[in-house]
Amino acid sequence: MSASPPLLAIVVDTEEEFDWTKPFARENRSTSSIPAQALAHEIYDPLGMVPTYVIDHPVATDERAVDFLAGLQRSGRAEIGTHLHPWVSPPHEEEVTRRNSYHCNLPPGLERAKIIALTDEIARRFGRRPTVFKAGRYGFGPNTREVLIELGYTIDCSYVPHVSFARDGGPDYQNTPDQPFWLDREGGLLEVPLTSGFFGAVAAAGPMLQGLLNSPRAERLRIPGMLARSGLVSRSRLSPEGVDAAEQCRLLKAMVGSGRRFFTLTYHSPSLAPGHTPYVRSEADLADFLKRIETVLLFFRDVLGGRFTTLSRYRAELLGESTDARAA
Repeated sequence: MSASPPLLAIVVDTEEEFDWTKPFARENRSTSSIPAQALAHEIYDPLGMVPTYVIDHPVATDERAVDFLAGLQRSGRAEIGTHLHPWVSPPHEEEVTRRNSYHCNLPPGLERAKIIALTDEIARRFGRRPTVFKAGRYGFGPNTREVLIELGYTIDCSYVPHVSFARDGGPDYQNTPDQPFWLDREGGLLEVPLTSGFFGAVAAAGPMLQGLLNSPRAERLRIPGMLARSGLVSRSRLSPEGVDAAEQCRLLKAMVGSGRRFFTLTYHSPSLAPGHTPYVRSEADLADFLKRIETVLLFFRDVLGGRFTTLSRYRAELLGESTDARAA
């Protein structure tokens, strides 16, 4: 294992509540679950963990949500970034469809206008321009990259390595790195992908099995499940949503053991209030959800010897910048 400790950051997709089983709708703008993020801070604050809340338009335009998140930002307990859900972000010129929910499928001018409008709104509400971006539904495309560079973003966290959303009309992230990399030039736009990887007896073969694991036919034949149950290879991601703590810890152990040094734990903000996502339907689910987060963070720190950071702090350290100099 390398002498440098592994690093972990938290990214929260901070968004409106909606029924995940129903079509997307512009009318879904409630953000009542935002104050419930305080529950996670009962874990984060004692650990010195500072999450990045990437927020979308309904959150950025809700006074109560902004007051809560701005308070976290002012006290140094959170960083604020941008998260574009195109169906609830102006200008509203496109038809609301599943394909258009991936904003990389929108006309370039419209995607650009939506990103600009949301960026300006966040800057106005929070008193500083965001520099971290995450595409809604991971819908990052070539035009997205160019707009982010134009607007001065320095970090994107939209990629999901080893996963393809192509059959749903979204991007294909197979064969993309599972560790941070520059999207343009060194010192420019840094991609910090969601932590998605493999564990098992032949985890190293995972990247060669991406096509199989993303195949609808293989899925119908339950091949990915058979591979996982056999202990040969499992694909997983670092998230308390649908992934228990033991599996997340196995993933971290395998990836750290293979030399990976940077990880992001992610989830959606409505999961911290029961009834808004499929992952947390009851108070018991919520208690389990929070316990998963705490268990994984403690395992990362105490067993793997890791330390916690933020996306912006990590980028600054990559470039040899001090935190004080970056803030100035």
